[in-house]
Amino acid sequence: MKKIFITILISASLISCRKVPLIEIPNPPVPNLLEITSASGLRLASPFVTSEVAINVKLEKEGSVVIKIMDISNKTVSKEELYVKQGDNILKVYTNALPPSAYRIGLYDIYGKLIGITDFNKL
Repeated sequence: MKKIFITILISASLISCRKVPLIEIPNPPVPNLLEITSASGLRLASPFVTSEVAINVKLEKEGSVVIKIMDISNKTVSKEELYVKQGDNILKVYTNALPPSAYRIGLYDIYGKLIGITDFNKL
């Protein structure tokens, strides 16, 4: 009985230390309007936004990035740091708090280097 218990205990500890996930969740396909052909960048689903817009953030390697929304005078009106995986990352940007105007959304690495930038109009 002790041998069975010890065997189960050792097996459970080895399985719990495993780094490879037991179930791999596939990435959903990227819609054509969000497809980025370069190795990294940023793409909006539409340049005209009402309350939210889908964006694709694509990176060569996983890590932390900063997404900034700037107004016409290049003043930062919103800033958020995110941890994203390598490749395509489909995210939503909510713009309810922004008044109607033209804006620029930029993607930066944690050192402030620009990865991608694009403009949109809040209706």
